[in-house]
Amino acid sequence: MDLGTIKKKLASKTHYKDVYKVAEDVRLVWTNCMMYNADGSDFYILAQNLSKKFEEKFQKVLQDNGLVGQGQPSQGNADLVSLEEKKAFAKSLYKLTKDEVGKILVELDQKCPAALVKNSSEDEVELNVDKITPTMFAELVTFANGCIANHQGKGGKNSSKSGSKKKARTT
Repeated sequence: MDLGTIKKKLASKTHYKDVYKVAEDVRLVWTNCMMYNADGSDFYILAQNLSKKFEEKFQKVLQDNGLVGQGQPSQGNADLVSLEEKKAFAKSLYKLTKDEVGKILVELDQKCPAALVKNSSEDEVELNVDKITPTMFAELVTFANGCIANHQGKGGKNSSKSGSKKKARTT
């Protein structure tokens, strides 16, 4: 996904059903940019900054149009995340590198901070998957699965087993 494609979809006036779908695609652009560029690189930092600006502007658009507090329109059971999916995601975190887990935490801190409990005295972050929005959950699962597939394509290399403490709680 790229901004040019989003612009074309917007111009067609038939692709996006609501502003939330546009926002999902814009977020995907920033997520992809941060996923495929090195942490701290110019592009990574630019994507982080643009993501933060976008979220601020998007919230203002929602407020200006009286959509704040209503949340994303419900799509019935499509928005529900099963306990099995949450457990599978939590287990998949152990297959990721430290950098990849860090990217997930940065995304959550920016877009869904309620899902993180920070313990600064122990330099730990606890992730509560129950507090991740369904849309954000889907993005994170896609990212994690992509990383895991990438590891398997490189001969199963996994550097996340190097003594890091990661906690995932599904309560």
